[in-house]
Amino acid sequence: MEFFNPALEENITFVRPAYFYIGGFIGITNINYYFIFLFFVYIFSVVGNTTVLTVIIVDHTLKGPKYVAVFSLALTDILGSTALVPKVLDIFLFNHRYISYNECLTFMFFCFTLLSMQSLNLVALSYDRLIAIMYPLHYQMKLTQTFMVNIIIILWLIVIILTLLAVGLITRLSFCRSVVINSYFCDHGPVYRIGCNDVTPSQAVGGLLPSLLLWIPLAFILATYCCIAYALSKISTLQERRKALKTCIGHLSLVSIYFVPITFVYAFGSTIHPNARIINLSLTAVIPPLLNPIIYVFHTQEMKQSLKKLMKIKGKSKVLGNI
Repeated sequence: MEFFNPALEENITFVRPAYFYIGGFIGITNINYYFIFLFFVYIFSVVGNTTVLTVIIVDHTLKGPKYVAVFSLALTDILGSTALVPKVLDIFLFNHRYISYNECLTFMFFCFTLLSMQSLNLVALSYDRLIAIMYPLHYQMKLTQTFMVNIIIILWLIVIILTLLAVGLITRLSFCRSVVINSYFCDHGPVYRIGCNDVTPSQAVGGLLPSLLLWIPLAFILATYCCIAYALSKISTLQERRKALKTCIGHLSLVSIYFVPITFVYAFGSTIHPNARIINLSLTAVIPPLLNPIIYVFHTQEMKQSLKKLMKIKGKSKVLGNI
């Protein structure tokens, strides 16, 4: 009971503010143009990922574990961008920087859940590629569509539980000194750091979650590609190696786009300027959802053929409608 009531354990007045203030960028003029840029990135990413979802739903030939993971990735991209970008635009373009306490924690939960799920979707896709290349003849037996659905459900449960833990610990903090969040949204680290009682549990979770949701998934992905490289070295002909490797290029591109910028932030976060950190984190949140559908459409032959088929059907229906 005392763990969730720090006022009892520290004998202080517990202060739960009515609102927080989102600080955002420091001393940059004409920054609204950047948020307009984020708006267009958001629109294009929603259109692109909606197209991917539509193609997978409509084309019944796109079935199997790979497309379960791709569907989850596209859905996560839409939900994650929608949870973050419209609210950020409202905060800065319309100068609604004051955000209520409960709204801030809700904002934090959805942003961290959906952005973290992006890395776990990449884990599911890397596992799919591993089985497909190491066991090409037994791929359908070793990795069924039902099994992949179960993997995705488990990953969603893991990220939801961990994020609930992080957000729940924020509720035990007293904010008696400041309500200014030095970030562009209700960021977990900047929020718990302005608490004026014991922030150790939140600090511990803040250090643990990146390991569980970023570095362990990245280590797993790198390990799968070490196994894939070993499997490819056993393939006799160069043409077959290239064909197998081509199926991984799209996924490797997604991994690079997601992990390289966020690794930079965590590696140099204490030394880079707060404005640079905000730009890096915001682009990390919106650029992968923009590029993911483009990469998967252009690097997946089945997706390209399905998209062409749907466009032909749509063109024919327009012609028939005009007759």
